[in-house]
Amino acid sequence: MSPQTPPEVTIIQSVAILVDGNNMERSIHGETSDPLTMLNFDTLIPRLLLNRGLNRLIYFREGRNISEKLGERLHANYHGSVRPCHKSADIPLTINAMQLAAKVDTIIIMSGDSDFVELVKHLKSEGVRVEIAAVASSASRVLLDEADYYHEITEADWFALPQKKTSRNRRSRKSFQGEPRIKPAQDPASTDPE
Repeated sequence: MSPQTPPEVTIIQSVAILVDGNNMERSIHGETSDPLTMLNFDTLIPRLLLNRGLNRLIYFREGRNISEKLGERLHANYHGSVRPCHKSADIPLTINAMQLAAKVDTIIIMSGDSDFVELVKHLKSEGVRVEIAAVASSASRVLLDEADYYHEITEADWFALPQKKTSRNRRSRKSFQGEPRIKPAQDPASTDPE
């Protein structure tokens, strides 16, 4: 009997990737001790998707200090978006996951936060495959056990931004808004006659 080659299987699975930006950033910065370390979405997203289709990519981040370049890059490469959150990403990410549950086959939650355990249980009860992508050292064991699959995020999935060069000519004294800049008074005895 000759060995048979398995038939080609076409996987038509729709995936939503929901990123808890603050959790991912804290996890990576904790590993590297470098606040300029960022996720490399160009290598990470294809690895997470494997041979499945991307339906949504949403990056949730607390606060308003969000890189415009990140939003532009996610939109240009993945039709993704960045959503600023008032306090924490937990509630907005949960709401979006529940809204997407009927529209996708799989939801990948990029976070190791145990706050998402109940969300994972709910999504699975709705028939959605739930995968977690997180840094192992900061991922909740309970969350990983509840998920259908775990993708470990390693140093191959991040990069460090170059340090910004600081100018040596920066003035040490800054005027308050609306006040004129005051020059230090010169000693009249030290002025040279012209």
